[in-house]
Amino acid sequence: MNLTRTASATALIVALLGTAAATVAWRGATAAPDTATLQLTRPGTLVVVDAHGTRVHQKTREGTDIGTGPACRRAAVAAGTLVCLQGLPGPFSSEVRIYRPGRTAPAVTLPVWGNPSRARVSPTGHLVAWTVFRSGDSYAASGQFSTTAGIYDLRNGDHYGSLEDFTVLLDGKPTPPEDRNFWGITFAADDRTFYATMSANGSTHLMRGDLTTRELTALRTNVECPSLSPDETRIAYKKRVGADWQLHVLHLGTGQDTPLAAPAGIDDQAAWLDDTTVAYGRTEQGKSFVYAVPADGSGKPVQLAEGSSPSMTTSAR
Repeated sequence: MNLTRTASATALIVALLGTAAATVAWRGATAAPDTATLQLTRPGTLVVVDAHGTRVHQKTREGTDIGTGPACRRAAVAAGTLVCLQGLPGPFSSEVRIYRPGRTAPAVTLPVWGNPSRARVSPTGHLVAWTVFRSGDSYAASGQFSTTAGIYDLRNGDHYGSLEDFTVLLDGKPTPPEDRNFWGITFAADDRTFYATMSANGSTHLMRGDLTTRELTALRTNVECPSLSPDETRIAYKKRVGADWQLHVLHLGTGQDTPLAAPAGIDDQAAWLDDTTVAYGRTEQGKSFVYAVPADGSGKPVQLAEGSSPSMTTSAR
């Protein structure tokens, strides 16, 4: 990313944070109850955004509805924390709304600039992440979109700004700012390590991030929308194969790369249902569905529910 764009992104985040405190207080006081039926700490249930992309639903693994939540375009849940990325009209076109157990209104609301794209919660429930499109609306054509990815810490209110402000290490050496995009954050359980995608000079890279040092280290090319397994040994991701994406699982220790038995062309950040199963969203004839597939490349996809943006609830920590 060039220096002008980096400076602009930083200035924008400072401006947004200047209004965030007031927004948090106002939203927390006036938001209508909309999470009363969700059981955020009940482990092993599926949280999805409905097929119309409008509202969160909680379901059993068999697809039975057990709760309805807030209006949302992208959602994720873990350890009792629900993050909802919702598009809005006006100067702040999206909001990050963070819900906690026992509260019917958001605990935190943050204004962000862009259209909803990805959302994630750390395994502890302490950190939330989001990605928004600032221009374009698809990852399909490299160089024809712009994204911003950010991280927020619920424990102390720290906002890590944009990943564009982190130091980037390629081949072990810091690199100067250039035309970069970041998206698809996924967290480890230490609340320090995370992974994300970086696009630069026409290539995509799997980046390992460190919140303490504010560094991002390139690990591998042709990796998009990573999702770290519960045991933290593998990453599910989408890989460019010819003109389409194909879901794969990368073993971080051995480098073994396994294609999954899912159809080509899936544009989603997959989610792990457990250590052996990966879920993803797929649009078919204008309608979205959530599927599950074995993480070892065997079997075939099984449809779980209508909807998109799947994640699994886990016990509060």
